[in-house]
Amino acid sequence: MTSSSLPAVSAGADQNDNSASISLLREMMRIRELEQRSLDLSTATPPEVIGSAHFCAGQEAVPVGTIAGLGDADQIVATYRGHGWALASGLSLAEVFGEICQRGVGVNGGRGGSAYMMAPERRFIGENSIVGAGVPVACGVAMANLAAKNGKVVAVSIGDGAFNQGATHEGLAFAAARSLPVLIICENNGWSELTPTSLTFKVERIAQRASGYGIPGVTIDGADPLIVRDTILQAASRAREGRGPVLIECRVPRLWGHYNRDIEHYRPKEDRDQARARDPIATFSNKMIAGGVLTREAFQQLQSSVKSEMDEVQEVVLRSPHPNAATAGKHVWSEASFQAASGEATEKGQTKTISYIQAVNEALSRELATRPEVLVYGEDVGQAGGIFGASRGLQKSFGADRVFDTPISESAILGSAVGAALMGMKPIVEIMWGDFMLVALDQIINQAANVRYITGGQSGAPIVVRTQQGATPGSCAQHSQCLEALLAHIPGLRIAIPATPQDAYSLLRAATASPDPCILYEARGLYQTTGSVDLTDAIEPVGKSRLHKPGRDAVIVTWGTMLLVALQAAKELADQGVDVGVLDLRWLCPLDDDGLRAAVKNASGNVIVLHEANRTGGFGAEVVARLHDYFGNDLALNIARVATPDMRIPASPVLQRALLPTAAKVVDETRRLLTV
Repeated sequence: MTSSSLPAVSAGADQNDNSASISLLREMMRIRELEQRSLDLSTATPPEVIGSAHFCAGQEAVPVGTIAGLGDADQIVATYRGHGWALASGLSLAEVFGEICQRGVGVNGGRGGSAYMMAPERRFIGENSIVGAGVPVACGVAMANLAAKNGKVVAVSIGDGAFNQGATHEGLAFAAARSLPVLIICENNGWSELTPTSLTFKVERIAQRASGYGIPGVTIDGADPLIVRDTILQAASRAREGRGPVLIECRVPRLWGHYNRDIEHYRPKEDRDQARARDPIATFSNKMIAGGVLTREAFQQLQSSVKSEMDEVQEVVLRSPHPNAATAGKHVWSEASFQAASGEATEKGQTKTISYIQAVNEALSRELATRPEVLVYGEDVGQAGGIFGASRGLQKSFGADRVFDTPISESAILGSAVGAALMGMKPIVEIMWGDFMLVALDQIINQAANVRYITGGQSGAPIVVRTQQGATPGSCAQHSQCLEALLAHIPGLRIAIPATPQDAYSLLRAATASPDPCILYEARGLYQTTGSVDLTDAIEPVGKSRLHKPGRDAVIVTWGTMLLVALQAAKELADQGVDVGVLDLRWLCPLDDDGLRAAVKNASGNVIVLHEANRTGGFGAEVVARLHDYFGNDLALNIARVATPDMRIPASPVLQRALLPTAAKVVDETRRLLTV
C-alpha cells in the first residue's frame, strides 16, 4: 500500500513496546467514548449538543498515532472532525466535551462549538470548519517555526475530499516551494461527505498526487496506531532536517455517518459491513490480545475505566453553566486598538517629497528594520520588488527569509499569513489586485476575522494585507472593482484606504502596529502622485479621519481615489462663492464617528457622499445611515450620493470617463443639493 518515496513500517516494528501500545489503545477508547456520548446527546430529546456535529469514529488511530510520533511541542491543525485531535493534543476531556456541549467550561467557552474549537497557544492550532483551509494556515505556522529556529513540525489533518479543494492545492504547492516542516495527513475514509471518493479521483491512492509537488507521499493503514506513529516519526525527522513536507495518506474506516443526523441512506450495506470489520479499536485490541500484550480482562478494565472517566466529565459538564450572554459581544476586535487611539502622534521625523508608492516602500522598510517579527511577501514581491515597486530593494536589505516571492496562490498567501500571525509573526502580504482577493476571501473572513472572537481574546491573527483597487485607463472589469464595502461589513477586520503619500506611509505603519487584521486598499491610480511625507516613527491611532478643508455650506465625505476629485470640486465651488469642506475618512473600520459628526454639523447638515465604488451597497450608504443615527431630529440633513452607477467597468478610457465620478459631476450635484 505504500509508495517507494517513504519506507513502509510494519505493525511489528515495536512489539516490545507493550506499555505504549496499551496507552495508545486507551487513548483511542477515550476518543470513541467521547464521540459516542456526544452523538447520543446530540440526538436526544431535547438535545444537549445543539446543531451539527462530525465524529471521527473509525479514525481514532490517526490522531493518537500522530501525537505519539511527534514531539511534545509540535503543533496540530485539524478538520471539523477534530475532537480526537484536540483530545490527543493535550486538551482536557472536560474542555473538549464542554465545547462540544457549548458550555462555559469548554475550551472556547462555547464560541467554537463542535467544529471550530481551538487553542493556538497550547499547540492545538485548532479545528477548521472550511474544507481544506487548514493547509495554508499550517504553512504559516511552519514559517513561524522556521523563523524562530525552534525545530517544531506542524501536522495538518484533512479528509480525502479536501484534496479536490483549491486551498489544499495552493497550500501543498506553497509548502513544497518553501520546504516547510509540514506533515499533510489525509484521513481517507472513502467518502467525500456523502459521495464515494472513488467517483471524484482518477488515482488509486491520494498519496500519488504528492509526486506532482515534488514531495514524498505514502499510503498506510490508518487503523493501526503503531504504523501511524512510526510513519510520523520518520516524516517528522525528515521535516526537521529541512527536507520539506510529506503527504501521508491514512486509510481508515468510516463507522458512522458524515454528521450526527446522517442516516446514510446513500451508503451500501456492504460498505458499512466492511468498515465495521476494520474498526481500529477492535482490530488493534484483538491483535494485542492475540500477541499476549493484553488480556480480555484487562481490556474490559480499560473499557470500564474509560467509561467511568467519561461519566465524571459528563456530569461536570452538563451541570456547568451555559456561557454568560453578557459576554457575547466581547473580543471581536482587540481592546488594545482603542487604548492605542487615545493619543495623537506628534513626533516629527525626516520630511521628504516622494511618491505614494515610495512612501509605501519607506513604511515597509522601517517596519522590517524595527520589528523582527515582520515578514513581507506575495507574488513578485521579493526579487522583483513588486509589480508596482512597493518592495523594491527590500529583499537585498533584509534578506530572502523576510522578503520573498510566493507561488501565484492567493489562498496560500493569506492563509499562511494567518498561521504565522497566530504564532507571533507580523506578516505584511501583498495581493496584487483587490479583485484577486475574491479567490481567497475565506482566509480573511472565515479565518483571520474569527480567531480573536472564538478564543475569547486569547489569540489573534494580526495580519496586514496590502492591495490596490480602482479603475485606470485600459484596465478591464476584472482589474477595476472597488470592493472596500465588502470587507468593511466583516466584524473583526480593520479597513484603511490611504489617499495621499503621507497616508500611504502613516496608515501602513498604523496597520502594522494594530493587534487586529488590517486590510489596506491602495490605488494604483495614485501610486505616482507625490507629496511631502513626514517619515516619523510615531504611530498614529487607527480610525482617524482627516478634514482637508472645513466648509460652512456643505461637506464632501469621501475616501481613496475620490479625495483628489473632491478637492478639485471644492476649489471650483469656492471660485463660485460656495464654501464646501472635504473630509477624508481614511479608515472605514473603525469609522471616525466624532470627526464625521463634527464636519457635517459644521456644514449645517448638507453632505455629498462621494466614492468610486458603484452606488448600490457602497459604503456611502452606511455613512448616510450613520448620519441619520447621529443626528435624528436634532439636525436637518440634506444628503446626496455621487458614485459610479451600477455598471461593470469597461477598459476604454472614453467609456470609463462616462461612468466614474468627476469634479464636474460633484459640482453639479452640490449646486443641486444647495438649491433644493
